[in-house]
Amino acid sequence: MNVRYFVSDVEKSIAFYRDLLGFELVVQWGPAFAIVSLDKGNQLWLSGPGTSAATAAADSGFSGSLAGGWNRIVVPVHNLETVLPGLIEKGMNVRIGLVSGPGGKQVLIDDPDGNPIELFDPNLKM
Repeated sequence: MNVRYFVSDVEKSIAFYRDLLGFELVVQWGPAFAIVSLDKGNQLWLSGPGTSAATAAADSGFSGSLAGGWNRIVVPVHNLETVLPGLIEKGMNVRIGLVSGPGGKQVLIDDPDGNPIELFDPNLKM
């Protein structure tokens, strides 16, 4: 499965996903579009303002921001409580702080355009 996030600056988004979350750059087509991958199977498509998808949304009359909302991708992170302070120190915006539940622990962060990302540390003691 691939997920598309609309972003305002593809270069900034590549740096965020690569440098802070460990994604790899798969391909970049100029300043408008890039694909990054966390596990070589699932891809995140970063669509800038110049992509056909962004243009189609604008042409259809959509006038709000394409980025943001509450739907999210989930990135597995082991030892989240240990990793989180370093990510915050590097400037990561935390939307919802550490929450624990029956399946594990999670934090909701934002990418540079306000697209949410859930960092999830599974409870392996099931």
